[in-house]
Amino acid sequence: MADTAAVDIRTIPFLAADGSETTLSDVAGAGAVLVVNVASKCGLSPQYEQLEELQRTYGERGLQVVGFPCNQFMGQEPGSMEEILEYCAMTWGVSFPVMDKIKVNGAHAAPLYKALKKAKNAEGAKGPVMWNFEKFLLTPDGAVHRFRPQTKPDAPEVVEAIEKSLA
Repeated sequence: MADTAAVDIRTIPFLAADGSETTLSDVAGAGAVLVVNVASKCGLSPQYEQLEELQRTYGERGLQVVGFPCNQFMGQEPGSMEEILEYCAMTWGVSFPVMDKIKVNGAHAAPLYKALKKAKNAEGAKGPVMWNFEKFLLTPDGAVHRFRPQTKPDAPEVVEAIEKSLA
């Protein structure tokens, strides 16, 4: 969990896939939000299937999965937004929103990710996103839970955090 400082992460603007400006509040309301940086050509891309299953299982209870394509890790998300959206829908049946491509690390990191990276993971580490499919669960009470890329979306610790946030 992390302190979100005085910034309400849910109100930080970013671009949707169509280029319009939006926020997590616009996309998810006041429910729980699972923010994930995604990449189509990554060895972890089968996590799309598990993310979609979380959306289908918990969506009606208030969870919203949101994907943010990122090409910063070995160029594993090189396509256009049209190609990315088609890949997500056709390969994994993704129904959750996939936003515009962003940077998650470095001087040009998206403001949303600058705020999210202040969250600590279960080992107490914070800082840069390590790879594609790093997960941040924002709960309705303002807590942020961080799960590193190798932690699968359906891992017990992720599911438990989601269920607690929806109780």
